[in-house]
Amino acid sequence: MEGLIKGLINVALGDGDQDDGERRTRQDHRESQTHHVDEQQPRSSWAQVVSGDQEHEGFNRDHARHQYNRQEENYGRNEGWESSGSRPAMRPQKATWHDNERDDENRQDNYNQGRWNQQELVQEGGQRNDGWETVQKKHPKRHQKVPMDQWDNYKRHPKEQTYSHEVEYRDNMEPSREELTDLSKGCSKLWELDLNRLVPGKDYEIDIGEGKKVYQKGDYAEGGLFSWVNEEIFRRPTFSRFCSLLDNYNPHEGYKENVTSQEKQEQTAFIEEISRTAPIKYLYNYLMSKGIVSQNYEEFKRMITSLWFDLYSRGGTYGSSSAFEHVFVGEIKQREEQEVSGFHNWLQYYLEEAKGRVDYQGYILPRRRGQFPDSETQLLTIQFEWNGVLKSVSSTLVGVSPEFEMALYTLCFFVGGEENQVELGPYPVNVKCYRFGNKLGSAFPIAEC
Repeated sequence: MEGLIKGLINVALGDGDQDDGERRTRQDHRESQTHHVDEQQPRSSWAQVVSGDQEHEGFNRDHARHQYNRQEENYGRNEGWESSGSRPAMRPQKATWHDNERDDENRQDNYNQGRWNQQELVQEGGQRNDGWETVQKKHPKRHQKVPMDQWDNYKRHPKEQTYSHEVEYRDNMEPSREELTDLSKGCSKLWELDLNRLVPGKDYEIDIGEGKKVYQKGDYAEGGLFSWVNEEIFRRPTFSRFCSLLDNYNPHEGYKENVTSQEKQEQTAFIEEISRTAPIKYLYNYLMSKGIVSQNYEEFKRMITSLWFDLYSRGGTYGSSSAFEHVFVGEIKQREEQEVSGFHNWLQYYLEEAKGRVDYQGYILPRRRGQFPDSETQLLTIQFEWNGVLKSVSSTLVGVSPEFEMALYTLCFFVGGEENQVELGPYPVNVKCYRFGNKLGSAFPIAEC
């Protein structure tokens, strides 16, 4: 009788709708509390990947809540794993955005002070330095600079701007029959064509800190994720134009976006810039071969602009979100408990961490032994706080170019499904891709090992 009563209570609380992975994780958590009394309590219940309040264009709220939230949290939870052990303790001490004990009042005060301005200078005095934005790294030995001297020019009409030369046409920009019938091979070709992808150790350096389970509370990294990034990469046209877009959004979910004419011109100019690169050329040829787009390249560019930048409803307010904002910039959900959703781009992460707005908490333990990430790994699953709000699990491709990510997620949106098992170089990846009607709701990679 007692078991029957407990079962009815679980159904009433919604546990009956949860998958085996969640039940195993909660069981693992309870066992962890029993055997390790000094382990801390979970920070929150379950982090959702994207909003469950979307009702735009026939999107069903329950479908969102049960089908594509919490997807990332299932990563690395195969139960029985402990922290990967101590790493060398020679890293500099982390400088936090606030004191370690943050409270809601202080957090709200900082929001009200406009700390979301992407171009705010963190350097003492907050002064510009000849068109460069100086950002204070958590590692005190380095001050990273991000060149901003061209960003104002990006607000001009697209016809008044200077673009890179078109990439030289090559046969490998035409998808083969095998690639057209196998999405994984098409995505693998995109990886090969990403000529702008950075090289670990040469263009940037990361320190992944300690591993942890999703539910484990506390900071497992003594420093930030990024030790340094070569400032010259921000002069690359697609990187620079991408970064100039990141300050165009209000990150609070449910707030209507006011897109200015200058911001629209930035969007158009960014699409024009990436359309000259190999990954986007390949994407166009792939979609054209499938009959998804016409032979008019200008129409193709307009379609990509619409897919990524057209506004839709999230959090109950129409015009409050877009695919670009959610996937690359990130949003803060304002429900019972604040949570970060989206935010899967490494450039956005680096810039926010460099300004002290991101607090890296450590990487999420992988599913299999022997698959631990290191400083060379370019597909990471991590935990962090963004201005004091938790992102309990987030996956990102580190060092890839903006054009590659745009091409990858666009290809999966038009050709793939919600789950896309593909190979990206050495990484087996499940590219999650979710729709809001005919819009792109969210896209992100999950490591398959």
